Amino acid sequence: MKIDAITIFPDYFAPMRLSLLGKAQGQGILEINVHDLRAFTTDNHHTVDDTPYGGGAGMVMLPEVWGLAIDSIIEDGATLVVLTPAGKRFTQEMAQELTNSKQLIFACGRYEGIDDRVRQYYSRDEFKERNINVLEVSIGDYVLGGGEVASMVMIEAITRLLPGVLGNPESLSEESHNSEGYLEYPNFTKPQTWREISVPEVLLSGNHGEIAKWRATQAKLRAEKNL
Repeated sequence: MKIDAITIFPDYFAPMRLSLLGKAQGQGILEINVHDLRAFTTDNHHTVDDTPYGGGAGMVMLPEVWGLAIDSIIEDGATLVVLTPAGKRFTQEMAQELTNSKQLIFACGRYEGIDDRVRQYYSRDEFKERNINVLEVSIGDYVLGGGEVASMVMIEAITRLLPGVLGNPESLSEESHNSEGYLEYPNFTKPQTWREISVPEVLLSGNHGEIAKWRATQAKLRAEKNL
């Protein structure tokens, strides 16, 4: 999979070179490219924003700069992901769907966001004919300083589903958010007792059927608690 992120703070993505994602890139399973939006500006001050039409607080990111940046990297079959609090909520199901994308482009907005004409332009029929889609996404009901952190959340959730990224493929069979909507059950390791708190007896029983029942019940209780 090819992933491109456009941002005014490229160093934000340094962690993408670490751990499993770093190994996956080294093995050629994954390609992550980070592009500095300011490299596509045309003035001496490298301006990427301006005041909003209609008034209001904050600044809006310029469409022309974003257009030049996206044009330079977009390929047929790409999904342009625009991070915005107004977008569709990111879920495990969406992460799975996005693994089918040939290219993911993350547009990391700042300030009051990106001029909406960028979304409108790349949603035109001419791009749909090239199998290019625009997806507005939010990772939660809160506001961040920019789209970088949200992009990294999505990138990690998506790429760990790719074959060969996880060291143990069986880990995917017991995800924290499974297909039934339950959260992962509580996990324990050695020692058997820690600070007077003991591991549940059923996990020490060796009865795999009872252990499976206990874990399913605990997962369901956790999900209900979080409703």
